[in-house]
Amino acid sequence: MVSNMIDAAAAGTWRLGDLVVNRIGFGAMRLPQTGTALIPDAVPRDREQAVAVLRRAVELGVNHIDTAAFYFSPLRSANELINTALAPYSDDLVIATKVGPARDASGRWAPHAMTPDALRGQVEENLRQLGRDHLDLVNLRVLRRHGEFAERFGALAELRKAGLIRHLGLSNVGPEHLAEAQAIAPVACVQNPYGFGAFPEQERMLRLCGEHGVAFVPFYSLAGTREEEGRSGDDHPAINTVARAHGVSPAQIRLAWTLHQGPHVLAIPGTGDLAHLDQNVAAAAIRLTDEDLTTLNTP
Repeated sequence: MVSNMIDAAAAGTWRLGDLVVNRIGFGAMRLPQTGTALIPDAVPRDREQAVAVLRRAVELGVNHIDTAAFYFSPLRSANELINTALAPYSDDLVIATKVGPARDASGRWAPHAMTPDALRGQVEENLRQLGRDHLDLVNLRVLRRHGEFAERFGALAELRKAGLIRHLGLSNVGPEHLAEAQAIAPVACVQNPYGFGAFPEQERMLRLCGEHGVAFVPFYSLAGTREEEGRSGDDHPAINTVARAHGVSPAQIRLAWTLHQGPHVLAIPGTGDLAHLDQNVAAAAIRLTDEDLTTLNTP
């Protein structure tokens, strides 16, 4: 049985550039609303509940929070909730954000930021909302059909030189993007969809990052194909079997399995529920046996 008082450090640490973080972090996408995220009519979450979740995460040793200016509901902004709950920020807290996608004031998707000026505007908006003079890490979110990747990443590299950004990362990319970006500036991490049942191309990206010493930060590791809708109550029979053997939840086994894929793999499960937060962090202490992994990895 895994205690809900386990510290996030139980899974060990990895680096985001020169910043050391615990491998269990926190994703803020779910904070501004209940139910499906990133939709215009999302139901805003209770502010006190959201603030309490953030403060509890830090109490449990979480020192890597993933957010974005486009994470908002009609009354709540993830960045401003983070600012309210955690400022002034501790020296060891790493806040990663991302740029590229955009939503208008109604919450509907707007065109991606495709120019240096548009990207700078998004960086400055994240700075304003978080109340900071620099961003620890900025991920460039990529739509595969969009061109001008080098120009966009180069624009962020210039903002890094100017001191607005400390480290750069990539999101939703392929091997060609990583190679192209590394020729421009150091890449601290790659954020791609990944979790139990991942496709071969997703596995290849995880392995490639490991070969380069780049942190791999999977998103939707709990939700899977449900994505913005969040996790469901149903799960794979093998996950249920291993969860019963360890006396933990299937979601905790999904997180533990993800962390077992390599020391460079970080997890950023998101939740607006205190009980789920404790369970997510407690997954840091689950040690899967060879037998467990065989059960989970057998098609």
